[in-house]
Amino acid sequence: MSSSPNPPTAVHPIVAEVTARIAERSAETRSAYLVRSAAAHEEGPARRGLACSNLAHGFAAMEGVDKQALRESRAPGVAIVSSYNDLLSAHQPMRDYPLWLKKSVRAAGGVAQFAGGVPAMCDGITQGRPGMELSLFSREVIAMATAIALSHDLFDAALLLGVCDKIVPGLLIGALSFGHLPAVLVPAGPMNSGLPNKEKAAVRQRYAEGRATREELLDAEAASYHSAGTCTFYGTANSNQMVVEVMGLHMPGSSFVQPGTPLRQALTEEAGRRVVALSRGEQYTPVSRVLDEKAFVNGIIALLATGGSTNHTMHLVAVAAAAGIQLTWDDFSDLSAVVPLLARVYPNGSADINHFHAAGGIQFLVGTLLDAGLLHEDVHTVAGFGLRHYTQEPILSDGELVWREVPARSLDEEVLRPASRPFAPDGGLRMVAGNLGRAVTKVSAVAPEHRVVEAPARVFTSQESFTAAFRAGELDRDVVVVLRQQGPQANGMPELHGLTPALGVLMDRGFRVALLTDGRMSGASGKVPAAIQVTPEAAVGGPIARIADGDVIRFDARSGTLDALVAGEELTRRDLIDAPPSESAWSGTGRELFGALRRAVGPADQGASVFGALTPELALARGVPAFGQGTMAVPSYAHYTQEVGQ
Repeated sequence: MSSSPNPPTAVHPIVAEVTARIAERSAETRSAYLVRSAAAHEEGPARRGLACSNLAHGFAAMEGVDKQALRESRAPGVAIVSSYNDLLSAHQPMRDYPLWLKKSVRAAGGVAQFAGGVPAMCDGITQGRPGMELSLFSREVIAMATAIALSHDLFDAALLLGVCDKIVPGLLIGALSFGHLPAVLVPAGPMNSGLPNKEKAAVRQRYAEGRATREELLDAEAASYHSAGTCTFYGTANSNQMVVEVMGLHMPGSSFVQPGTPLRQALTEEAGRRVVALSRGEQYTPVSRVLDEKAFVNGIIALLATGGSTNHTMHLVAVAAAAGIQLTWDDFSDLSAVVPLLARVYPNGSADINHFHAAGGIQFLVGTLLDAGLLHEDVHTVAGFGLRHYTQEPILSDGELVWREVPARSLDEEVLRPASRPFAPDGGLRMVAGNLGRAVTKVSAVAPEHRVVEAPARVFTSQESFTAAFRAGELDRDVVVVLRQQGPQANGMPELHGLTPALGVLMDRGFRVALLTDGRMSGASGKVPAAIQVTPEAAVGGPIARIADGDVIRFDARSGTLDALVAGEELTRRDLIDAPPSESAWSGTGRELFGALRRAVGPADQGASVFGALTPELALARGVPAFGQGTMAVPSYAHYTQEVGQ
């Protein structure tokens, strides 16, 4: 791989300013993290310091040259951590990856071992079901499982196999606890394009109205999700791949190469060879060096420029914290103001991720953003120093993997455009704030005339009650649907995709409609204006907990405001109207096993994470006792704002 000799373009002043303030804000925590990571690094195979009994356990099951190399501690040890299962289409292709990787690592002079598996659940399967309430918490479980796999002190590098929503952030959080190790993320690629997305969405809306049968709906869904590989719409899974590649942790061009192809296998095998090179000598590049402040800014910019998943306003905050870097929603908002929208991928358009890739994909995107000064070029990546590596695409030439420059123009400007001719002048994500707290909104698929909604509220605390009201015709009017008690502390913050078809029907009937929730919507809210991840959430007494049916709500994505048009004193004087599920009610489908995470989880704008020191201030924000003092008590919103200052 060789990077282009193009001279670097000056970075946009806002990009530079946001990066500088992140670095300043994070100086103490980042420095402590880097010192800890550097102290863990040893020259040569890490296992050579193990006692003989410890080491013997580590190679007991090995055979042949690999066993001898481990015994003699003369070869780099590489951990394979995988989310493979054959339940999920996105992860099924990784079945054969460990064998490929072991061979390529061996050829490069190392020894790879399958160190551990991590769970991988599918939001598509659990959507609208109790299991969905464990989805966000699975990120923390994956991080801990990754740490367990890497904790044996046998390894000099790691290969992390994962694709979807919580899996990639969890793998990264776990790997960053071993910041001295180089790590390469190994993706699986998307399935072939199936039923066009517009047709799928139309069948869903007809079913919501009772005009399509279950069999017709199932036929449409099965034609959309039909083979091994990642779902082809631009939700969190494909946003993961986009962000991770632009942050320099994939082999260049590997995100959207389909499974079952020779190129996919070649890229996977190259990841094994590459991680061995990164584990030692002059090329030594630990994950702590790759994931710095500039890399996170690059990831945010790629997300904004493509209208990616809103879940990353939490995931990137949580991953950055694991690297000692403090991101805030203000960073996203300020970058969004200067980053143009360059892609239209469903639900922000009719194309799918395969069409995006064919139009030029990540390589064209990185090139045009670099040329516009909207990405940091001077970063470390697993491909070498400099982000220009990621303007090249991989191909097989006479059976050999090589990289070449991509065309300097998009091959389909209905899907992907240069920074000089964007779909919109600013990014697809925005922050809104007002007397109801702060929230995230995704406007890239929302028509301009629908970005301001002022209407009476109708309040729900479950998706089922919303669906019943919709079917009864109670929502056939201008309405702001408020779905609360869906935040991290309430019930694990499930995604609420099931609301989209019904809300879309109401919009098609000519009503002004918006959604307001402390839950999540990922990238699938589509044309529906939605203020999501409202913070503080209802479960900690946030203002959303005091909205009553009929209160007029004004949601203005253009000016960035979110308010109940109610006298401030009246809103704060109201009693809490409802409560999150009790411990006994939040049970079944394994939920009772996650009670400790539910009690410890932080607010959405801090990554909805359970990790980090539980200071008295953070404990107050989370509504849990610090240092074992007292019992769980939900703080008031006034205490939240005054004491925590968020």
